[in-house]
Amino acid sequence: MAEGHQISRILTAFAAVVVWTTTAVAEPVVSALRLGIHAEKTRIVVDLSDPVPFSIGLLANPYRVVIELPNVLWRVGSGASAKRGLVESFTFVPASASQTRIVLTVAGPVRINQSFVLPPGEVVVYRLVVDISETTSKDFRATAVQGSVESGARNEARVTAPSPARKSTPERTTAKPLRRVIVLDPGHGGIDPGAISASGLYEKNLTLQFARELKVALEATGSIRAVLTREGDIFLRLRERIKVARAINAQLFISIHADSINDKGLRGASVYTLSETASDEEAAALAQRENRVDVIAGLDLTGEHDDVTNILIDLTQRESMNLSARYAGILVGELRKTAPLLRRSHRFAGFAVLKAPDVPSVLVELGYLSNGEDEKTLATRAGRKNYVDAIARAIDLYFAEARVN
Repeated sequence: MAEGHQISRILTAFAAVVVWTTTAVAEPVVSALRLGIHAEKTRIVVDLSDPVPFSIGLLANPYRVVIELPNVLWRVGSGASAKRGLVESFTFVPASASQTRIVLTVAGPVRINQSFVLPPGEVVVYRLVVDISETTSKDFRATAVQGSVESGARNEARVTAPSPARKSTPERTTAKPLRRVIVLDPGHGGIDPGAISASGLYEKNLTLQFARELKVALEATGSIRAVLTREGDIFLRLRERIKVARAINAQLFISIHADSINDKGLRGASVYTLSETASDEEAAALAQRENRVDVIAGLDLTGEHDDVTNILIDLTQRESMNLSARYAGILVGELRKTAPLLRRSHRFAGFAVLKAPDVPSVLVELGYLSNGEDEKTLATRAGRKNYVDAIARAIDLYFAEARVN
């Protein structure tokens, strides 16, 4: 009877996880939209109950900022402030069966300075932050789409009507697909320099510069939004890096490193995916060096029996590990075309930074700063370009596969 009761508890808990993974972000709630005026920008803050992928675009005739989200429940009160700073009004519009839009009419041509998601901290909601500032008509036209967003009267929750002088005849347009959300994690930072080459090249600086170049290449496609775990020379704990990916519901996490080793003749890139059993002694030693905090960021399983916890973590993580291995295999194939690789180029180790159970994750070792040729290649933008291009191609191929949704 005790064994049967335990099995029942496991099945019940697993069912709860299935519900959590399929419904927790199925209908996030937008509870508020706030506008802030700063010296040279207007800040738009959207309060969300859950992290969701998003895309931001600009439209003309009239000038508008469009924030595209998956299906959300609009719970912003009708008394919300609408005209503030550069924003004249905002409107919530269901765009399709799977998409919704927040359309903000603005006073003139604007540009998007930055956009990011803040996880819960002092407040218990996620906050999507978008900063806009004035720009010239020419610069606006370079990025904006001409036309209007369709807005059916029955489906539209208008907060305040746009000025009649700025109205235009609605034209039917096709909503752009949501961009893939990828997190790029520049290894080390701050008080943790990582490897240091003979000429004084710091791993923490190299990985940050590489991540910035990769972000530019990925976002130039228009189909990917790339977020860096750190934008400057700061120290982040492994748990904080993982939280960035989970907070924005990332579809892929790529940690970037360039190690050092006693064998100065060893060179070449490699790709790691998660395994508690390292593929060789070198991989085990590398993981031990990198793992300052060895944690599994995952579901809240407080109060569950250890057996239940282990089973649920395993079930949740298995699919992510399969997807991680799939991307790693594609990436190794693309790197092989343009860059030197280690003999066993897809390796396995227990890197803590790869342990978010619901985000496919890989760690890319670009090469060894202890090797003169690797250091020379990685020290220049031109030398890094082959690696940037290979990673970008692999991402495109990975998402092109029918089963990667």
